[in-house]
Amino acid sequence: MLHLPNLVEILGPIPWAVVGALAARHYMPERATQDLDIAVLGNDAPEVRHRLRQAGFRYVGELAIPGSSWVSPEGMSVDVLELNAPWAEPALQAAQENRDRAGFPILPLPYLILMKFEAGRLQDLADIARMLGMASSDQVDAVREVFRRYHPEDLEDLESLLTLGRLEWMGPEGTSPPSSG
Repeated sequence: MLHLPNLVEILGPIPWAVVGALAARHYMPERATQDLDIAVLGNDAPEVRHRLRQAGFRYVGELAIPGSSWVSPEGMSVDVLELNAPWAEPALQAAQENRDRAGFPILPLPYLILMKFEAGRLQDLADIARMLGMASSDQVDAVREVFRRYHPEDLEDLESLLTLGRLEWMGPEGTSPPSSG
């Protein structure tokens, strides 16, 4: 069990969302992680950095992608991804209404899948397949709609990941996977 810093209080009204493994657990079985990844708008990054410093976070360095790495006063690693994509603002706004039990805003499934797809790392693609494999028809339709808007050229790849995810979660009698929500 991770002791997460109270970013809701620290970041106040700045739109932000949990991304990465802790967000994915909202949509699929949890996988182990030791850090917290959040996303903010690139324009909000200077204020986020200021608020983290004021709250006692230690700056570690810049990420390979736009963003920075921090350590909370309790020792938790926190990566802050700075988003500048056309979909970033609507995604972070939608996250404000998509909270987990702890009150943290979670990037909605369609945008989390889009973000992981753009990252293209093997673990991200595996996460996408698992999340899609467990998603309801309505959730899959919402993902397709976001891809139609922002990545129409990648719809075929999205369908391949959906097929892989469905195959992974098929029951022994060929039954459908349990819906995650």
